Amino acid sequence: MTGKLTSRGLMFGISAMVCACTSAGSLSLEEFEGPIPEVVIHPPFAAEYACTEHWAGQLLSLGDALGSDCFVTQVVSNEEGRAFSRSFATDGRTNGDWFTWKVPVLAPFDGKVTRVSPREDGENEPGFPGEPPAGFVVFENSDGLRVLIAHVGSITVNVNDEIKAGEPFAVVANNGFSRSPHVHIGAWQGRTPHQIRFDLKAKAALRDR
Repeated sequence: MTGKLTSRGLMFGISAMVCACTSAGSLSLEEFEGPIPEVVIHPPFAAEYACTEHWAGQLLSLGDALGSDCFVTQVVSNEEGRAFSRSFATDGRTNGDWFTWKVPVLAPFDGKVTRVSPREDGENEPGFPGEPPAGFVVFENSDGLRVLIAHVGSITVNVNDEIKAGEPFAVVANNGFSRSPHVHIGAWQGRTPHQIRFDLKAKAALRDR
């Protein structure tokens, strides 16, 4: 690859490669005008986690737009006794060093499975993006809201399966255009992407298990 690649150009490239899976085409920047609708879904993991969010217009494919990238965190102490919240135990150079690796992924709501795309033919080396597509599952609820969860493996559901919020359906992998074990979560209804929030009461219930 030659020339300077801006962060914006990189993210548009990721948009085409992470999912490319909704068959709904690309959005336009004008479709982000006005208030952004929000949706509250079940947390993706029973463990503690953190998420980064894609801003409006950064990614222009349904399933990518306004999505969140989530990974498990743990508090790690160093030799001085200082404790920090981190996403990997040592240097992150192996998938198994990441706390997210192979953690069960939980369904976003009560609904059905509308699409399954397994990817079981190898995992990326942390720090280096792999080739698309990612392993992913798309869910739909009774209101027509769809949620995509990508970069997963060992998928245990099939198309048209009914599923309950919080039910495990896969584990975290590191496949597709991904540099580390995590999940990408995107939500949309029709052609309208939604900003994702997580149900904190459901998160509290997970802690009580």
